[in-house]
Amino acid sequence: MQPDFLIDARSKSYPLAAAPTQASALAARGWNVLRDDLPYPLAVIRQSALAHNARWMQDYAARRQIQFAPHGKTTMSPQLFDLQLKGGAWGLTFATIFQLAVGVEAGARRAIIANQVVAPADLDGLDALLSQHADLRVWFLVDSISQLRCIEDWSRARNSARRFDVLIEVGIPGQRTGVRSQEDALALAQAIHASGSAQLGGIECYEGGLTQCDSAHDIPAVAELVRRVVEIAKACDALGLLPEEAPILSAGGSAIFDLVVPLLQGAGLSRAFTGVLRSGCYITHDHGNYRRLLKLVEQREGVADSLQAALEVWAMVQSVPEPGLALLTCGRRDISYDLEMPSVQRHAPRGSQAAQPAPAGWTISALNDQHAYLRFDPAQGAPAVGDRIALGISHPCTTFDKWRWIPVVDDAWNLVDAIETRF
Repeated sequence: MQPDFLIDARSKSYPLAAAPTQASALAARGWNVLRDDLPYPLAVIRQSALAHNARWMQDYAARRQIQFAPHGKTTMSPQLFDLQLKGGAWGLTFATIFQLAVGVEAGARRAIIANQVVAPADLDGLDALLSQHADLRVWFLVDSISQLRCIEDWSRARNSARRFDVLIEVGIPGQRTGVRSQEDALALAQAIHASGSAQLGGIECYEGGLTQCDSAHDIPAVAELVRRVVEIAKACDALGLLPEEAPILSAGGSAIFDLVVPLLQGAGLSRAFTGVLRSGCYITHDHGNYRRLLKLVEQREGVADSLQAALEVWAMVQSVPEPGLALLTCGRRDISYDLEMPSVQRHAPRGSQAAQPAPAGWTISALNDQHAYLRFDPAQGAPAVGDRIALGISHPCTTFDKWRWIPVVDDAWNLVDAIETRF
């Protein structure tokens, strides 16, 4: 994967006694996870699942005739950005100007900042990136006239003629950002139209906060949000407030992406829009929250073999201090725990280079900074000191940000490449 980068012992889980290496030369080292060639804990990405996920989601967008701008905040990895862009992504999505700069460096030339940009220093940064890259197009979200006034104040203070591309965010009552009513959306669209500091490119929403992992609830809830966004788009278009050429309609898309497809396809609209899906977690998927949600997507879509969990964190059993409890060399500094505890996926006994599914009763009950508490029934087999355990995650975003580099491994656990992260 490109771009190449240097890995050395300043990053955790790189062997302290090993010479530095370029990521492109990592495979030549002949390192293997289950030969204990690297210290634990060790986050890894399975190459086969990564490639499968990248193809599957891009193909899904193509079949639905919508564009795809994966959310870069999930991984903040230039190598994965490169994989996504070369795989056909329309652009990339970010949450901050800092993240955008990493994506631009990796080659993105279309980007959505799925967040409000307010601070003068952030507007300075965006203005600088746009000035440095004539072929760069960036849209960010607005949800209030107050925010628009902040942008206009920046223009006056900098004596700038820049007109930023923006999307109106349609929000959900009781949840996070976004206009709450069609009346507010139209007032904001008219204010943007009259402004010399911004130009309206389309309408955006984030549906993820609606999901309850229950199709009976999720389908009508998202349908209502889609209806509201379409009505706002129609009203803005009727007033001549949207651009002439294919305005953008965009939605989030990591959890219930199938339910926003009608919006992105422009259902109920009288002219062409550019529908942009922004899923991020799909690239490595997970073993918990998104796995459960995907099962419902598969049922609704009538598909199987969709996304696969690609990201795991390997740890070693360091102590079995009492029956039913083992302590692993992995903690909050290494793995996601914001949605739920990691799950125990694989077990490789000490000295074995083969991993097998972990017993169903093995669970992680708690994490300290550097320890995971593995609970088990001693009558059904116990892990031993020196065994290796692969932990699955729930919510990949908060595992990626704990690592400066992550090896990519083949199905025999050989290191074949690596990615870096730029959080």
